[in-house]
Amino acid sequence: MDNHYPVQIEQIIKALSKSWSLDSSSKWSKDNPAKGQCGVATLVVHDILGGEIKKTKLPDGWHFYNFINGKRYDLTLSQFKEDILYMDIPSNRDEAYSDTNEKQYKYLKQSVMNHLPFSNIESR
Repeated sequence: MDNHYPVQIEQIIKALSKSWSLDSSSKWSKDNPAKGQCGVATLVVHDILGGEIKKTKLPDGWHFYNFINGKRYDLTLSQFKEDILYMDIPSNRDEAYSDTNEKQYKYLKQSVMNHLPFSNIESR
């Protein structure tokens, strides 16, 4: 990861895993905390690090993830038991947002920001 980002992707991964709950996705469970979090997590990561939003078609619908500096970051991959054949189809915030709602998005963004080491990060 480039050093010009105030936050590293590893810090965001930790913050997301601490933040996921029923407040960020109605599909969340203790056994599978990443379930249903792809759209909302992708939006929050995009807010913090920018980059592109990509999607892949899965049996249950579209799966969203981030593409930053030419590298794929699927921070909710742990919700799946099977391997994913990534299609890397260009997507956007509106499509990722269709997988969540304002309450879940605001909750997850605030929680992630609270768990990051820099509390004064300006989001995009």
